[in-house]
Amino acid sequence: MTPLTGLRVLDFSKVLAGPLCGQWLGDLGADVVKIEPPGVGDDTRGWPPFRGGVGAVFLSANRNKRSLALDLKTPEGQAAAQRMAREADVVIESYATGVAERLGIGAEALCAANPRLIHCSISGFGRSGPLAKGLGYDVILQAFSGIMAMTGERGGGPIRSPFSPIDQSTGMNAFSGILAALLERGRTGKGCRLEVSLFETAAALLGYSLQIYWEKGALPEKSGSGHESLCPYQAFDAADGPVLIGIASDNLWRRFAAGIGRPDLAEDPRFRTNADRVAHFAETVALVQEIVATESAAHWVEFCGRVGIPCAAINTLADMLAHPQTAARGVVMDYDHPTLGTLKTLAQPIQFNGEARMVRSPPPLLGEHSTAVLEGFGFAAAEIAALRDAGAIGPA
Repeated sequence: MTPLTGLRVLDFSKVLAGPLCGQWLGDLGADVVKIEPPGVGDDTRGWPPFRGGVGAVFLSANRNKRSLALDLKTPEGQAAAQRMAREADVVIESYATGVAERLGIGAEALCAANPRLIHCSISGFGRSGPLAKGLGYDVILQAFSGIMAMTGERGGGPIRSPFSPIDQSTGMNAFSGILAALLERGRTGKGCRLEVSLFETAAALLGYSLQIYWEKGALPEKSGSGHESLCPYQAFDAADGPVLIGIASDNLWRRFAAGIGRPDLAEDPRFRTNADRVAHFAETVALVQEIVATESAAHWVEFCGRVGIPCAAINTLADMLAHPQTAARGVVMDYDHPTLGTLKTLAQPIQFNGEARMVRSPPPLLGEHSTAVLEGFGFAAAEIAALRDAGAIGPA
């Protein structure tokens, strides 16, 4: 299912948030043109580890796109970008505040020339306020937002969540914002300017944590694998290794108590309700830990599955990939790359009508489609040659 077929997207973004947004639009059928500086391209092309000289992070976020190597620091490159934007449906950029305007691709100028254009601007802290010009990467916002201060084991130092959740979630926010803007344009015929920022994404991810802070008037303590509002709901050490048990309701607690032959625990006033168990947090955790330690992790996974309690082994990435559920859901896709051979990627986590998901085109080589893209936007051969002679486009 490719509902965005016919949509033209110019993706000037780099690294992760914007490229992921562009990739998801491409997954849904949009014609996404990744516009990169000649010679170097997106920063992540140079981030190790590499496959044939191409960075793994780049490969993860740039399928279903075409690459145009265009130098926006030249007048000719800026004029070409502006000409394409007059025919585009969506523009995505993630430059530092003020840079897009200097390069001639700011929202005001492009939307004035193309009132149907949806211009999506991605930044670290937003385009207004005292930090409007602040530079932000995922880890910077983990630190700034308070996420890092509440992550890890009690008494431990700052811990980075290693999968860049703020970058990835910001890409999702941009993606959903663009889809909403397209619906609005379908009703009104008018485009719009939309902003997303890593800062606002991080704050939104803290929604229930901040609500708890406002109610309690106290900062959250680090809770490791646990949860300050649920108990027992964390990793426990089984006889041969850790296992995660998530008892998030009183019904699940009753199942646990009955299953282990201790129905009295369901009536004990210290443990009867979740609020009781949270009030006796350390005592509850110690009790469950003593029970869990008597059997293997596999035993508890089987036991919890049988009685209906959420539970999981503490898997590695390799364990997850090898699990039959991963194959059953078609999460991993294989595809052929023109220079790198057969590669793997993760499917967009949306499935329509039970259809198998697929890669329509591999992550592009730098400037691989420069000529074809320009031709598709109406540039004549002589105009393309003049751009190349001016150094505005790469040699591809």
